[in-house]
Formats: sequence, structure tokens, C-alpha cells
Amino acid sequence: MSKVVVIVLDGFGIGYMDDVYKVRPLDIGANTFGHILEDNKSLRLKSLEKLGIMNLMGYESDNMKYSEEAVVGKMNLMHYGADTYFGHQEIMGSIPLKPINEPLKSIIVDLEKILLQKEYKVEKYYSGEDYILIINDGIVIADNIDTDLGQAYNVTTILDEIKFEEALEVGKITRKYAKASRVIVFGGKDVKLKDLKDNTLSKGNGYIGLDTPKTGVYKNGYRCIHLGYGVDYSKQVQTILTDRGIQSVLIGKVADIVTNIKGKSITMVDTKEIMKRTISEFKNLDNGFICTNIQETDISGHCESVERYSEILEIADKYIGELMNLISRDDLLMVIADHGNDPTIGHSKHTREQVPLLIYNKTAKNINIGERKTLGDVGATVSDFFNGDKTENGQSFLDLLKG
Repeated sequence: MSKVVVIVLDGFGIGYMDDVYKVRPLDIGANTFGHILEDNKSLRLKSLEKLGIMNLMGYESDNMKYSEEAVVGKMNLMHYGADTYFGHQEIMGSIPLKPINEPLKSIIVDLEKILLQKEYKVEKYYSGEDYILIINDGIVIADNIDTDLGQAYNVTTILDEIKFEEALEVGKITRKYAKASRVIVFGGKDVKLKDLKDNTLSKGNGYIGLDTPKTGVYKNGYRCIHLGYGVDYSKQVQTILTDRGIQSVLIGKVADIVTNIKGKSITMVDTKEIMKRTISEFKNLDNGFICTNIQETDISGHCESVERYSEILEIADKYIGELMNLISRDDLLMVIADHGNDPTIGHSKHTREQVPLLIYNKTAKNINIGERKTLGDVGATVSDFFNGDKTENGQSFLDLLKG
């Protein structure tokens, strides 16, 4: 019996893509891991070093060297921009849809009427001529200004005042009327409504949202669910496998954003607990697929903190090493990312970067998988590994590993 584990280090890029000059000029020069190494010269990640991360970087640091046994590749993003939701749908084997870009103000009048009809308390809070909606004194509906403008609406929640389930109902109402690609429902504790109001910003062309890292919502008790659109999960790897009776386990943020009806989904945020749970699930799994998302790397990028990003990488690296010790000859481990999130680039958004493909198997040694066109090659390879049907998107590189 065999197992495949995919670890997604959310926001862990290795250098900006060639197309940023045209599509994302703010990301020119981005290199998430490279800039972390520059700012934290003492950083040592033994497991990622063994897996070949410096081979992909093309240089050695003072504490991290090339690996002679590494099986590595680089992956480009097929999805537009640099997005966690679309990135994970792409990883699972979907052809990325072009996002719909519309500001919240395009639906805000109708949305306000609907919420009032449903007897919610609704307050308008202005920044200039535009406004956000405050629901029941603890839920804020606004544009997401931490990603490409118009792709998502945020439903930000004060979890000391409002139950997450109540916020999710508001999110579902918003999703029903939203033109944007996603509605993201999230919240944290130890946050006041004043923190949200004081960090409300207006952007160009009528966008208005929260500077989320500055609100403090990420710091304590963070919960999040993404409500997206237009993904055919029946053609994704987790569904292809579970339809054949092969278990699929999603852990961390991926459990919030990928549909896994017949599988097991475990929502968590803390990196240490996520990795410990991944190891536990691996030990208890006879035959199947585990995908784990480490979200706190991405949160550290949004907070523009090299120090915090480094700390999270060190935690993840320790447990990746423990997982590597459990991998048998019949198993496969892949460490990847969904986009970049360079904490030094000068903005708090995701960065459009190539991401690493680090592969560990007892028999595969010193192989270059090359530069892949899409993250979907991962899902395609996992399905191929279990002799499953082809995913909607992606080309398997399993033959390269066997070769």
C-alpha cells in the first residue's frame, strides 16, 4: 500500500515570473525565499536543504548548501495573478478560470437591502465617497485589498463578539450576489471594531477594504473559509481518488478551499499542530493522499515579517524531516507552494513567483524534473501514482521519477 503527501508552503516563492513586467509590475524583483535568506543569514533549514531548495535557488548561503541527491523542479503559475484559492484549485488539477474583477460597490446597495430584509443590523462606514458594511457590530464586508483588486470580497469578523457560523451565513448571502471570484469569511479574537474601522483604506477606482495585517485579526484564534466559484471538483485529484475508494485527507487551509466530499478535511492554522496532525494521519493511513497547507508562511508574508516567516519555516522544516523519516520505498513526498508572498517587496499582497517542486522518494535520486507550466502537474502526478483518471489540467511527471 502506498501514500503520497503534498506539503504546500503557502506563499513560498523562489523568484518572480517573466510575465510580471506585463501583468504585475509591483512584483518585479520579488523572491520570497531569496530575500528571507538575505535578511536572515543564520537561517538553516536542514530538511529543505536535503530536498534541494538551494539547487533551485542556484547558489549556496552560509548555512545552506546544494544537495547531491535532490529531485527538484520549478513550477510556474497558470492561474491569473497570485492567489491561494485559484492556486490550490490548480494544484488539484483544475484549469484556472479568469477571475471576475468587480468592486464591492457594484453590489453593495442590493446587498445592504437583502441583509436588512433578513433583519441584520447594517451600518455604513465611509472612507471618502465609498463605504463598507458593518453587520451586527462585528462583521465587516469589504473589498479584499490584500490581493488583486476586484477578485475577492472579505467578510472580516470579530470572533469575541460574533460566532464564526454567523459570519459564514453572512458570507453565503454575499456569495450569492457577488460578482467577484471569491468571498472570504475569516476572523480572529482580541480585535475590536475600532481596529477594523481605523484600518479602512480606499483604493483606486472605488475599491475600499481593510489593511488586514494591521487590524490584528491574524494574531489569535484565526479561522477562515473561502467561498469560490466555477470549479469542477469532479475532475480534481482528490475526487478522482475518493471515487475509487482511495482516501484523500486535506489538512490546514486547503481544507477550507478545496471540495472533498468523500474524503477527510481538517481545518487548522497553527503550523506545529498541522504538521503533527499530518504525521499522525500518515501513520494511520494505509493507502491514500494527504495534502497539507502551511498557512502561517503566507500570513507572515502579508505581515511583511521576515522574522516570523523564518520562524514558521523552521517549525515546518523540523516536521518535514520527521515525515521524511517515515517515507517508505512505496511512498512519495512533495513540498511545493501556491504562489509567492515576499515580505520585503514593499507591499503586503501575494507575489507572482515561480515555486519550488521538491520531491522525496527512497529510490529517486538526483533528478531534475525541469520547469513545469502549471501547478496542475502535481495533481496529475498524484492521480497517475494511484492509476487514477487524468485530471482536467496538468501533465504527470511520474515517468521522470521512475526513470
